[in-house]
Amino acid sequence: MAPRANWKGFLRLSLVTCPVALYPATSDTEKVSFNQINRKTGHRIKYAKVDADTGEEVSNEDIIKGYKVDTDTYVEVTKDELDDVALESTRTIEIDEFVPRSDIDSRYVIRPYYLVPDGKVGHDAFAVIRETIRNMDKVAIGRVVLTNREHIIALEPLGNGLMGTLLRYPYEVRDEKEYFDDIQNVKITKDMLDLAKHIVEQKSAPFEPEKFEDRYESALIDLINRKRNGLLTGAKPAPKSSGNVINLMDALKRSLAGTGERKAASAPAKAKGRKKRVEGQREMLLPISGSGKRAAAKEAPKKAEKPVRAQGKTRKAG
Repeated sequence: MAPRANWKGFLRLSLVTCPVALYPATSDTEKVSFNQINRKTGHRIKYAKVDADTGEEVSNEDIIKGYKVDTDTYVEVTKDELDDVALESTRTIEIDEFVPRSDIDSRYVIRPYYLVPDGKVGHDAFAVIRETIRNMDKVAIGRVVLTNREHIIALEPLGNGLMGTLLRYPYEVRDEKEYFDDIQNVKITKDMLDLAKHIVEQKSAPFEPEKFEDRYESALIDLINRKRNGLLTGAKPAPKSSGNVINLMDALKRSLAGTGERKAASAPAKAKGRKKRVEGQREMLLPISGSGKRAAAKEAPKKAEKPVRAQGKTRKAG
């Protein structure tokens, strides 16, 4: 089922307006998450809001926000006062300007959204705005109010829709000079650069995110499956250290040789064809079927050859 829209309103370019909906383009709900439980009882831990000095529980109606001035001093701000200064949502993304995509520093990027026409009307106006941005080969900059805060949003065509990316304000981005000033200005020889370029050329490949595997997530799934099936988990062996390489030129030569060996070793595998993976990179938590849980678990492989995405909603641990 498609996610709910985070925001609905209008997209406007001068006098051209159309109703639109804003949807999150990414999701973390598929990742394994844990609850805190009592080791002795197995019950979930419940958190209570208590006064830091008296230790007494405080009801929600007695809790207000406070800005910390010093150790024991807070400027109290009520909900009504916050409502008074909150920006009124105009429910309109007004396109203010167009900028080259290359001008947007990646440090300003927060998160992506999908912007689509809302309802059956306004598709022609949406298409006009989308194709205008596409033909100009630029990014449209506008503003949108989400949860009482105004955000800068960059709009660019993506297929038949628009991708809207929230951007940070300048005060949210730290100055790199504070971190880079102490980096030494060293001279690199041409031979070193040539060797490094050869390594880069041998490792060059098209960007294919479907090849990426979240190895930690896969390890979590494997651990939970084993524990649910009553299998013992052994201690992980310590990683082998390759030792310190003192000579930079020697390190570059060895890296180049290692890259060539790995390419040669992978050549037969490519000849047979790349093994296709099921959509989704991880093995989902599998239910235990039958009454003989331990016996069935022993017959099951320790780890599935292919990660399989279970149908329906992921069951979370805990």
